[in-house]
Amino acid sequence: MTRVIRVRVNDQAHERQVEVRRTLADFLREDLDLTGTHLGCEHGVCGACTVLLEGEPVRACLLLAVQADGARVTTVEGLAAGGRLHPLQEAFRAHHALQCGYCTPGILLTAAAFLAEHPRPAREQIREMLAGTLCRCTGYQFIVDAVAAAAQAMSP
Repeated sequence: MTRVIRVRVNDQAHERQVEVRRTLADFLREDLDLTGTHLGCEHGVCGACTVLLEGEPVRACLLLAVQADGARVTTVEGLAAGGRLHPLQEAFRAHHALQCGYCTPGILLTAAAFLAEHPRPAREQIREMLAGTLCRCTGYQFIVDAVAAAAQAMSP
């Protein structure tokens, strides 16, 4: 069974016929060729598939594409604007906050939503925000440093 959906992904309108059981992650990766959304556990535990749905972080492996019909979605490809890295991306680069990079897109989007609500977070708040994401390569310290630096760079 299929259904036509209309979504705005990274400020670009898309209309597609999709199977009603297709996940948002598969739709983004396979139908829109936005492969920055990674699939890790496919159970909503690791956070690698996190995207922003109407500005809120969601696990794209747990959401059906039809549930995003009419919504605005941001993937990691949508963070950078005008050929310039988002301050979070720049901070991750500057602070060596990634190793293999598999978890990075989900962490970046989770952190972007977090910083939108907490522009000057304490380091403990950053650690709590990261509790919902798994990174097997780092000890999270450089990630905490990068999010703190991005918060400072983004503050007026």
